[in-house]
Amino acid sequence: MFPSILTQTHEVTNQMGIQLKKGERFNLSKTSPNLTKVAIALGWEVENELNFSDSNPQSCDIDASVFALGGDGKIPDERYFVFYNNSQSPDGAIAHSGDNQTGQTQGDDETIYVDLEKVTATVEEMVFVVTIHDAQAKHQNFSQIRNAFIRLYDRQTDSELARYDLTEAFSEETAVEFGRLYKKEAAWRFQAVGQGYKAGLQSFVDKYHSEIQQQEKPAEPRLPVIEDSHQSQKAIALDKKLQEKAPHIFNLAKKADISLKKANLTNHNAQVALCLDISASMSSLYRSGKIQRLAEKILALGCRFDDNAAIDIFLFGVNPHNPGEMSIDNFSNFIHHILQQYPLEGGTYYGKVMKEIRKFYFPDGRGSRRNAAIKADRPVYVMFVTDGETADESQSKQQLKWSSYEPIFWQFMAIGKSQKDVKSKGVRGWLARAVASDFTFLEQLDEMGDRYLDNADFFSLEDPEHIADEELYDLLTAEYPHWVKSARIKNLLP
Repeated sequence: MFPSILTQTHEVTNQMGIQLKKGERFNLSKTSPNLTKVAIALGWEVENELNFSDSNPQSCDIDASVFALGGDGKIPDERYFVFYNNSQSPDGAIAHSGDNQTGQTQGDDETIYVDLEKVTATVEEMVFVVTIHDAQAKHQNFSQIRNAFIRLYDRQTDSELARYDLTEAFSEETAVEFGRLYKKEAAWRFQAVGQGYKAGLQSFVDKYHSEIQQQEKPAEPRLPVIEDSHQSQKAIALDKKLQEKAPHIFNLAKKADISLKKANLTNHNAQVALCLDISASMSSLYRSGKIQRLAEKILALGCRFDDNAAIDIFLFGVNPHNPGEMSIDNFSNFIHHILQQYPLEGGTYYGKVMKEIRKFYFPDGRGSRRNAAIKADRPVYVMFVTDGETADESQSKQQLKWSSYEPIFWQFMAIGKSQKDVKSKGVRGWLARAVASDFTFLEQLDEMGDRYLDNADFFSLEDPEHIADEELYDLLTAEYPHWVKSARIKNLLP
């Protein structure tokens, strides 16, 4: 059980933690690797004209809640919706401090206590939301709320770890997602969200719980249905073609199917691009055939996302290039052939090729500044492979920010031993770090704020062939499903 502190509000008495902006992320496990007991405190103030007494029926009753989600983006059981009337999750990992019905205290109004050691393996994400009770009837919304914040602190020391002050100008919204705590590569991270909704708590119930309710309804008996849709026929035809012309790609595609099913991406439709670094430092990876074999794995993923059985290829060094499509008709020795036409170059510029990719898929914007969302029937998934840092950091950040208004997702993968993975001390440690790669900038892109929505993910591998195909596909689909859901909410996708 959680301590008696659950019945109290917590005042901010310690040093300020890292200040986050909307969209930015904080690696909790990296900053405090031994932390197990964390508190997520939420606070707000109601405008003076609404500060009525508890007996006043028009007082503003604001509630904090948490949805603990599985890998499918749904709560595994209705008891994983933790709020004032269900104050603890079934695994005992999440507890609610209780309902503050006035919002007139200074400091923390309501707090969610989390024991990370007790979180069941089923739960991969916790979404922290704040809603106004009976807002429509009382004609209340978040335009009447000020100084809202969410902060994380260590329950053992009371030290604040991170804080996000919501500065957004809300108007008709009656519910706001303040932030989310999620697990990625066995590490817990926090993201500042600040996304408003107009349908109150029902917005989140529909999003995270409605499918469970539907499953609980008795199924009506029906006759077996044979799938004969045009799309299923095309998928069957593609599988037959793969088995005949490219059995190796077909076998890879079957492995990708497993990851796609876990990520709820079966039958998902998207354009796929593979963007390859052709700087001179990549030479051994090309000579050994590792990039060719990696490209084949991405082609297999492309065959599941797009029934044209092809992926678009982009290259970058000092300059960007688009040599065309890699398909099941030309994939054999494809990388070797294009390198004869585009030799390795003596530099690395992410921003230049990101601009070219944006121009290719969204020619109306010409790869330039974009400040308003555009919608497309299907998204673009870009697999971006490099072994080092870029010479145009500022332009790369601009491109990532502007592209956040477009239905395009960037999956960055770095090849090489990361400096953060070097554990040795002394001279051996210094030498190991000297030959290791610095992927700090890619980590910054992954966690960069000030975007329309989070449109990138990053992971690094010392050797792309030192990981099972199934594990690679899991990494390639780790963050993408969350982006797809956000892109639909943000009107980038239908």
